[in-house]
Amino acid sequence: MQFKMGSVLLSLLFWYKAVMALSPGEDERLELWHSKACKCDCQGGPNSVWSSENNGLECMPECPYHKPLGFESGSVTPDQISCSNPEQYTGWYSSWTANKARLNGQGFGCAWLSKYQDTAQWLQIDLKEVKVISGILTQGRCDADEWMTKYSVQYRTDENLNWVYYKDQTGNNRVFYGNSDRSSSVQNLLRPPIVARYIRLIPLGWHVRIAIRMELLECLGKCG
Repeated sequence: MQFKMGSVLLSLLFWYKAVMALSPGEDERLELWHSKACKCDCQGGPNSVWSSENNGLECMPECPYHKPLGFESGSVTPDQISCSNPEQYTGWYSSWTANKARLNGQGFGCAWLSKYQDTAQWLQIDLKEVKVISGILTQGRCDADEWMTKYSVQYRTDENLNWVYYKDQTGNNRVFYGNSDRSSSVQNLLRPPIVARYIRLIPLGWHVRIAIRMELLECLGKCG
């Protein structure tokens, strides 16, 4: 019995070493991703991500590493966040402006509340320069049952260009599903990521009222 057990363990050891020899290490896995990213058909899809010599951005079908852009930390400044109908934010609404759309914000004025409840409303972010954005996180209002249930995304690299909708695999405007309660954050990754300076969230559905706390994820990976 001991001999048989020893044989089994020895066989498992040989099998493990063989598998490990065939499995790529961390550096090799990263290199495989880079190879796939650099050789992809960047101009073949509805959300093509194409590099240029001017900005040094590379072709990326999917981002390997993400970091928060800084809504929650405050590194995204108030002048970078704007919304539809800003002149209407007076009185009580002056505490619920676009600048309050920050993930995990708390207290009175903890979210952006749209004064009007229709699909013509938007929340816009100026990144100040062209960046690679790989994900979006949203929350509802912290002190009431109000949140955005679904939305679409527009982007552009320059304020003089037309807005472009982020598309799904069929070429239609992609619908992102948002929140179902006031406190949970819902993450939507962008595959491929967006290369842009300006990004807009367009609410398509909401519970009671359009209410948004959010964060953007910036992509850190690129082809070497």
